[in-house]
Amino acid sequence: MNLIDETIAAIAPLDEAAMRDARDHQARLTKPPGSLGVLEELSVRLAGLAGRCPPPLPEPAAVAVFAADHGVHAQGVTPWPQEVTAQMVANFLAGGAVVNAFAAQVGAEVSVVDVGVAADLHPAPGLLPRKIARGTADMTLSPAMTMDEACRAVTVGIEAARDLAAGPPSNALNSAGGARCLITGDMGIANTTASAALIAAFTGLPPERVTGRGTGIDDATHAHKVEIVRTALARHGLPDADAAPLDVLAAVGGLEHAAIAGFVLGAAALRVPVVLDGVIAGAAALAAAALCPDAIGACVAGHRSAEPGHAAALAALGLRPLVDLELRLGEGTGALLALPLVQGSVRVLHEVATFDSAGVSGKDAQTRN
Repeated sequence: MNLIDETIAAIAPLDEAAMRDARDHQARLTKPPGSLGVLEELSVRLAGLAGRCPPPLPEPAAVAVFAADHGVHAQGVTPWPQEVTAQMVANFLAGGAVVNAFAAQVGAEVSVVDVGVAADLHPAPGLLPRKIARGTADMTLSPAMTMDEACRAVTVGIEAARDLAAGPPSNALNSAGGARCLITGDMGIANTTASAALIAAFTGLPPERVTGRGTGIDDATHAHKVEIVRTALARHGLPDADAAPLDVLAAVGGLEHAAIAGFVLGAAALRVPVVLDGVIAGAAALAAAALCPDAIGACVAGHRSAEPGHAAALAALGLRPLVDLELRLGEGTGALLALPLVQGSVRVLHEVATFDSAGVSGKDAQTRN
């Protein structure tokens, strides 16, 4: 059994008994029932993931920024040069990106996983060199990845989840223990094009419904980008309800998409929550769900991106985003903004008094008396 199969075999549905316990506990807390809205159901799901109520506090948290380049860049889908991928990786490692600022705000560690950057990267603290290839092939001309490359990238993601959850001796965490919450990050010029193709392939929606403006392209470039996605899908006979998920990933995905799919699978097998970022994470989560539907039980939608494909992906996954601020940066930024909400939903189960323990009368107290 290979690591992918082993990981999928370890993933189980959410624990129904723990979820019932969490709902019962929420009903006894010193607040009106349901008054915390979406956060109450989130705490219930996290109890189901952990198999107990209350679940462990989802802290410390760790962001894995999976970085890779894309052969479809040659089709002119973005005005940004491909070398920006490597340049931004250097910026992450130097602590100068938005993901670093937001991670510092919420006390999360940032690591960068080079799964497919086209350039050579120098060793640096926080960089995990796991390069499978120097970018993907052009998906309009051939499969973006070989099956071996796709499987190796998924494996990289699984191993990253395991390493971050285990903690030291990995150099990605400075805390005494491993991460109790994982966060997806990404970097790769032209990766919103591959994301649109994946989302169209997995949902059956037409390219014009799921292809956005990425880094802010003009109308002409956007129209061209839609046609490139359409061409790639036609080239590989997608959507195809009978296509194997790994075949879809290899055909039109990116190395970082495959790695993030593995990251989701790895988190689910460990029963550690993973907060998804934007459209790249959403596309990857569709692949993870196709490989193992129960893996989505570990997922929290941190936010809804301004990219139209992200809303489509979340709808298909049945996930409700916690934040909607019209973000479209990636890197893990939207997920990091949502992290305090995830942590707060669980802290309520740990720290808020019940009506009985606090000596507070419930709404039915007069009837009982």
